[in-house]
Amino acid sequence: MNKKILVTGSNGFVGKHLMYELAAQGWSPVGLSREDEPVPENKQYPYMHCDLSDEGSVSKIPLEGVRAVINLAGLAAVGPSFDNPDLYMKVNVEVLTNLADHIIASQRKNIRIIAVSSGAVYSSQQDLPLTESSTLDPDSSPYAKSKIAMEESAQNYTKKGVECIVVRPFNHIGPGQNQGFLLPDLFAKIKALPDRKTSIAVGNITTQRDYTDVRDVAKAYVAVATEPKLKNNIYNVCTGRPVSGETIFDTLKDVLGRSDTEAVQDEKLFRPSDSPILYGDNSRIKQETKWEPSISLKQTVADFAQSA
Repeated sequence: MNKKILVTGSNGFVGKHLMYELAAQGWSPVGLSREDEPVPENKQYPYMHCDLSDEGSVSKIPLEGVRAVINLAGLAAVGPSFDNPDLYMKVNVEVLTNLADHIIASQRKNIRIIAVSSGAVYSSQQDLPLTESSTLDPDSSPYAKSKIAMEESAQNYTKKGVECIVVRPFNHIGPGQNQGFLLPDLFAKIKALPDRKTSIAVGNITTQRDYTDVRDVAKAYVAVATEPKLKNNIYNVCTGRPVSGETIFDTLKDVLGRSDTEAVQDEKLFRPSDSPILYGDNSRIKQETKWEPSISLKQTVADFAQSA
């Protein structure tokens, strides 16, 4: 049985956890990324430097013995996509296109591609929880538009005989996450507080989102990549539970022993449009792969704080 699984974007936040999880479950992960060397956490695994947006570079990737490709490569932050919409569209679609074309040219259509999309593709103006059949909204951001285009490309390759499975992860959270996201931003502000000052400025932390520990997300990707027979080609990756930013803030204060810290909302930090509550339905992936999230929010926040 083929045990090798390629992980594109292996040097990133999710990639590091995914490489570890694959190895822990007995698979043989191979990392691919644009950097010359793997990050320290991935030094023990085979690694290839590759510009995945370049067709020529991708055509040199050896596919012998490969069971699946989990495609984490691409541009992931929503905010910067408004300044670079064309770049997001180019990178997030071309990486998948190049990988699928290489698989077809190599006559290895038995290799399953896991195309990592996002829960951000859904319209916020509809009934909850969001299922795989819920309405998409390409106008919510250039990032969402690029991911929807990537999904359409995956569907086209499925028609050509390549098994392209789309996963739509909702909010990630956990050890190793960089600033630019709620938990690391709150942590950095609390840690930077000068003596005798006990308040930090925050945006709208009353909103509720579906947060999954990054290690549970990695397990979900492994499950979808290795399940012998899948009935569908799109899967939500989420907890199915909404959690407010206030809850994350309170949990972080508890973990850090900073019960005196207060959050003061600053309207200048609010997003132009921010839905009060969004969360997903994970029943499909649970039923077909037996995956379900297992790490509590408090454990996630504690492990993040310890790793930061």
